[in-house]
Amino acid sequence: MHGESLSALDGANGGIGRGSDLSESAKATGFYTVQCFGPDGVEKWSDRIENVVTTVGKNDALDKYLSGSAYTAAWYLGLISATGYTGVPVLADTAASHATWTEDVGYSQAARPTAAFAAAAAGSKALSSAAVFTMNANTTIKGCFLMSVATKGGTTGILYSAGLFSGGDKVMQSADTLNVSYTASL
Repeated sequence: MHGESLSALDGANGGIGRGSDLSESAKATGFYTVQCFGPDGVEKWSDRIENVVTTVGKNDALDKYLSGSAYTAAWYLGLISATGYTGVPVLADTAASHATWTEDVGYSQAARPTAAFAAAAAGSKALSSAAVFTMNANTTIKGCFLMSVATKGGTTGILYSAGLFSGGDKVMQSADTLNVSYTASL
């Protein structure tokens, strides 16, 4: 006769678990790529600018994407002047209130150059070609910005992003050409 017994210490545990914590995050980021060419067409310098995407820029993107029904984007690039500069671009900056920096308008274009974007791919959207600034004054610049209004020196519209050169201020000579590209990512 066989007998089986189970002591109070023997036993089995079993359970089924599943991951129930799904999360994903999107952070608005971007960078500018800038090249300076002298009047002879020879590259004088290049730099990459990491930017801050402003709160009003993020809010505008969310409003247009999640609430807009018919929206046509119009974006323009500008230059940050070294004159009167007292700090870095911050999240709270707006077109009308960016107290630590001013726009440099020492270029010959009558308005800010248009930022024409190519189709998005891999979570990023880049300009289809660089915006061109033809300098018509000797000046020193600190960086770039992206804004929804073309008016040179204007303070209306949406300031999407702004950033400073990684290598410090850049001295521009009259007749230099500045090519500025921008890539936005989520």
